[in-house]
Amino acid sequence: MSVASAIVARGLQKKFGAVTAAADVQIEIAHGERVSLIGSNGAGKTTFVNMLTGYIKPDSGEILLDGRSIIGLAPRQIARLGVARSFQIPQLYKDLSVQDNLLAAIAAQQSALSFWRPANHSESVAHAHEILQRFDLLAHADRLVSELPGGIRKLLDIAMALTRQPTVLLLDEPTSGVSADEKFPMMDTVMRALEGSRTTVLFVEHDMDIVARYSQRVIAFYSGRIIADGLPEVALAMPDVKRYVTGELIAVNDHA
Repeated sequence: MSVASAIVARGLQKKFGAVTAAADVQIEIAHGERVSLIGSNGAGKTTFVNMLTGYIKPDSGEILLDGRSIIGLAPRQIARLGVARSFQIPQLYKDLSVQDNLLAAIAAQQSALSFWRPANHSESVAHAHEILQRFDLLAHADRLVSELPGGIRKLLDIAMALTRQPTVLLLDEPTSGVSADEKFPMMDTVMRALEGSRTTVLFVEHDMDIVARYSQRVIAFYSGRIIADGLPEVALAMPDVKRYVTGELIAVNDHA
């Protein structure tokens, strides 16, 4: 294993009855990589993410986080080791302001570290303002979450995940529920916020425009197996990816 590896998965196997959700999955991802996980529903990408976060235990194989095995650890333990997750539906307190949501996330992180201080402590407020600035959210700091458009809610959810200063950030369909006009500005903001960071980012994404534009690497799943792993322009052009993931028609040579 390279010392630059944030995540290493070897020989992951997982079945649910007769359904194979992971079949000898082998993945190595470096610190700071931006990787999209793509595949149709049931292809295996979410199973991989759930194994990485401890919600599912593989039948066999291993997962290393910064060289340490995390098989058998609870989700809370894995989160404390530096894995954060932003969900498809933002996990926000709708009746609180943007800033108060961030302060709640910071307080929860401090509690996890057995270090408690009031949520409105000056250091916590300064930390919240720094994150709000990174995500272009200062103008929304006092707005209630219930008043926000979808793209701003997603930005806040991702910003809250980053209060943990994770080594791995998992984004579950970050542009789902975001309008066509908002999705590219939102993702541009996320990428700017992560500039210079060694945080490894995994996107589970169905929008191929987002995948092509923001990924450094694409890993495609089908039927529990990896069918492509490479640069976006290479992986998305592969026949199996077109056939099983993007649904593009492939010309057939009738004389073959």
